[in-house]
Amino acid sequence: MLDAKEIRRRRVVLVVDDHEINRNILEAILEEEYALYFAANGQEAMACMRAHTQELSLVLLDLIMPVMTGFEVLGAVREDEVLRNIPIIVLTAEKSAELTALQLGAADFITKPFEIAEVVLARVARIIELCEGRQLISAAEHDPLTGLYSRNFFYEYAQRICQYHPERAYDAVVLNIEQFHSVNSVSGREFGDHVLHCLGEEIREVLRGTGGIAGRYEADVFDIFCNCGSDYRLLLDRLQKLLNEHLPNVDVRLRMGVCPYQKNREAVFLFDCARAACGMARGDSQNPIRVYNEEIWKQERLDRQLLNDLRKAVKKRQFEVYYQPKYAIQCDPPRLASAEALIRWQHPDLGMISPGVFVPLFEKNGLIGLADAYVWEEAAVQIARWKEKFGVTIPVSVNLSRTNIQDPDMEEKLVRLVTENGLSFADIKLEVTESAYTDSVRQMMEKIAHLRELGFVIEMDDFGSGYSSLNMLSEMPFDVLKMDMQFIRNIETNETDRRLVMLILDIARCLKVPVVVEGVETEGQLAILKEGGCDLVQGYYFSRPLPAGEFEELLKRELVTT
Repeated sequence: MLDAKEIRRRRVVLVVDDHEINRNILEAILEEEYALYFAANGQEAMACMRAHTQELSLVLLDLIMPVMTGFEVLGAVREDEVLRNIPIIVLTAEKSAELTALQLGAADFITKPFEIAEVVLARVARIIELCEGRQLISAAEHDPLTGLYSRNFFYEYAQRICQYHPERAYDAVVLNIEQFHSVNSVSGREFGDHVLHCLGEEIREVLRGTGGIAGRYEADVFDIFCNCGSDYRLLLDRLQKLLNEHLPNVDVRLRMGVCPYQKNREAVFLFDCARAACGMARGDSQNPIRVYNEEIWKQERLDRQLLNDLRKAVKKRQFEVYYQPKYAIQCDPPRLASAEALIRWQHPDLGMISPGVFVPLFEKNGLIGLADAYVWEEAAVQIARWKEKFGVTIPVSVNLSRTNIQDPDMEEKLVRLVTENGLSFADIKLEVTESAYTDSVRQMMEKIAHLRELGFVIEMDDFGSGYSSLNMLSEMPFDVLKMDMQFIRNIETNETDRRLVMLILDIARCLKVPVVVEGVETEGQLAILKEGGCDLVQGYYFSRPLPAGEFEELLKRELVTT
C-alpha cells in the first residue's frame, strides 16, 4: 500500500522577480524540493498562472517590478475566482509594503535578502500545507452535487450562529421533495442529480446577501437556516416552480417544516423540530407548509413512544387481532365465507389505540413488518383452532406490505406458519395493496407469483385507489380483486358511481376473478352489488370487526343455521 509521501505529487512553485539574481538564489534554495516556473514581471506571472492553474501550489511574488507590479498581480488575482485559490507569498525588502500586501490577499511574506535558506523553505512548506489542508476541508465542507454545505458542516456553522450571534433570530427550515425516487425511475439518476443541483443553486440564490445558510441533509432533503419570519410560502412557491419547469410530466411536490427561532436552543434541536413539522405535511398538497407548535410536539412525542414501545408490545402480546366477517352474497341467505384480520393495540398506558394511528406510523418508519408478522401468527393459530373445534375452515386475509416483500425470510415465515398449524396454503389469503405493485414492480411481481405457485391466495386490496390499476391488471399476479369502499358509498343515489362499480365488476368477470367489496353498510348497497355479480362483501351491514371470542360466537350461530 502507498504511504502518504508516495501519494503526494511534486509541488510546483512559480517564482516571480525582475532580478535574475533573486530568481537564481530562490532556484538554488527550492529546486531540490519543488518543480519551478519563473517569471520576470507581473504580466508574465499572470500568463503562467492561467496556463498552469491546476499545477501550481504556490507563487513567490516580488512587489516592485516593471510592466506589472506585484500589487497589481495581487489585485487581479483577488478578482479571479479560479486564481484566488493559489496561495501567494510576497517577496519584499520594504516593511511598509507588508500590510498592504496582506490586505490584498497575500498568505505570507519573505523578507529580502534571502539570508537563511531554511526560513524560506519552512515558510513555503507551511503555506502550501495550510492551503492544501484548507482545500481538503472545503471539499468535505460542501455537498459535491448541490454546492450546499454537507450535513456535518452545516450543523457546525448553524450552531456557531446560535452560540456566537444570539442576536440573529434565525428560523430552522426543512425542505423535502416527495416521491423524488420516481424522477430517478422515469428519467434516470443523472437527470435527477441535475434537478437537485439546480435546486441547490436556487436555494443559494435565495439566501444570497441574507446571512442565511443551507445544507443538504440527505438525498432529497435540505436544511435552511434563514432570517426569522421570512415569507416561506414565497420560498416554497419559487422552488416548486423550478421543479415544475424541470419536471413538466412528473408530479413531484415540495413540503416544508418550519421551527421558529427559540433563544438558547441548539441548532440540532431546532432542525429536529422542523423535521417533525415537515413530516406532518407528508401527502398534504393543500397545506404543504407546517410550523412546529405544541400540537406537533405532542404528536411527535406520541409517535416516538409508539415506535419505542412496538417491540415490547409484540413481546408482551399487547396487540389483539380482530376479525371482520366476509359474506358470500350470491346465495340466499348470504353465508359466512371468510374473514379479514385487523390489528388493534391495547397499550398499557394509552389504552386501545386505533390502527389508523399506529399503522401509517410503522409503515413510514419501515416497522410495519413486525406488526404484520404478529397478525400472521395469530391468524394461523386461530384458523387451526376453529378448524379443530368446529370442523370447518374459515380462511383469513392478512396484510402483506412492501416491507414484507423486501424481507428475504418472508416466504419461509409464511410457509412455516402454514405447516406448523396443519393448514393448507389457501387458508391464508395475502392482501397486497394496489399501490405496492407500483414500487419495485418486478421484484414484487416475482415474489407474489411464487407465493401463488405455493398455493397462497393473493388479494389485490384497495383496488382503484391508485393511478395505474387498469394499465397493470393484465400483468399483476392476483386471485381476488378487493374494491375500495370509496366506490360504493354513493351507489344508491349516484348513477355515475353505480355505473363505475358495475364496470369494475364486469372487468373482474372478464378476468375470471372474484370481487370482494368492503364498507357495505346498507341493504340497498348489498342489493346493487348482488345484482351486479359481486361475490363477497364485508362491512357494518353484516358485522363490525370482532375479537376472536365474539367471532367464534358468530361462527357458532352460522353453523346452527346452515
